[in-house]
Amino acid sequence: MLHWAIIFLIVALVAALFGFGGIAGTAMAGAKLLFWVAIVIFVIMLVASLVRRGRP
Repeated sequence: MLHWAIIFLIVALVAALFGFGGIAGTAMAGAKLLFWVAIVIFVIMLVASLVRRGRP
């Protein structure tokens, strides 16, 4: 998922470079959303791993 966030970021930067503000803004919003979703999933998996490891 983080891979897709980086792709959206690159698309936003290229679109902004060529002057496509609307596409750049949409791609940047998508990149931000995917980045935060990836962070939330990472934290959930980390907590689940710590809980599972703590059980005897």
